[in-house]
Amino acid sequence: MFVVTRYRVPPEEADEFAGLAREALTALTARPGCLDGRVGRSIDEPALWVLSTRWENVGAYRRALSNPEVKVRAVPLMYRCIDEPTAFEDLATWTPAQGRQEHESDLIVE
Repeated sequence: MFVVTRYRVPPEEADEFAGLAREALTALTARPGCLDGRVGRSIDEPALWVLSTRWENVGAYRRALSNPEVKVRAVPLMYRCIDEPTAFEDLATWTPAQGRQEHESDLIVE
């Protein structure tokens, strides 16, 4: 599963936000079950930032969010967070080592 959190950051706050985002990334990627992560900014719209992480499963992600270090380092970003869903399940992936893989959905749709 992967998590994509987007943020609107005014240009005058970009440097401070970049530092806070890097701290949040460090805290999240130190947690068990985190496979990778990144912080980025839109090339076309520089006020739009993203923090993205990939996790072994949703349980690992939720446990990471309850970790005190993650709370201290990630909460300062939340005031700039765009209110939208952030957690997604993998349905199709590709890696150089494994090529394309199809994944079953964990969602129960009624």
